[in-house]
Amino acid sequence: MTANSREEDPAVAAAEAPEPGADPTAELARENAELKDKVLRTLAEMENLRRRTNREVADARNYGISRFGGDLLGVADNMRRALDTLSADLRDQADPVVKSHIEGVELTERELLKVMEKHGIRRFDPQGEKFDPNLHQAVMEIPDPSVPAGTVVQVMQPGYMIADRVLRPAMVGVAKGGPKAAAGDAATNDRQAP
Repeated sequence: MTANSREEDPAVAAAEAPEPGADPTAELARENAELKDKVLRTLAEMENLRRRTNREVADARNYGISRFGGDLLGVADNMRRALDTLSADLRDQADPVVKSHIEGVELTERELLKVMEKHGIRRFDPQGEKFDPNLHQAVMEIPDPSVPAGTVVQVMQPGYMIADRVLRPAMVGVAKGGPKAAAGDAATNDRQAP
């Protein structure tokens, strides 16, 4: 319906016309309140959209490389495994060419970890900490009465975090059979967790 047809239609004109005897200021105040409510709702929606967009941008910045970082973990693990296969005696007895090769692999591993950390991916080794199922994956229980039960006594694979999320939990062996951890010890271990 066009504006001209409204003016021509007497029913529409009568419906839009103020009632005789109605207070025009009350009608204007009502319209003003409706418009003010609409503006406030629109502003609130825009503020919510701005916050949500900022949160999504921050998440994309912090966690956008999660898949790539997860793929790099295998490379870091393999470099560490290659270095761990060499005993200290073998390193000492190696000729200078092999020693320089080993040093090159160690430097490459350090550089890889440094680059990963630069992009928010950090390695953690929970040796001696209280087991936390949010950060660790228990692979086995190890009888060890010398440490409190539930303490990580062996790390088979370090864990990695990206920002404040676990990228990969650490694969650990947990002590069983020792004394129960005291409440103070548990609080100390919780503070040490990454």
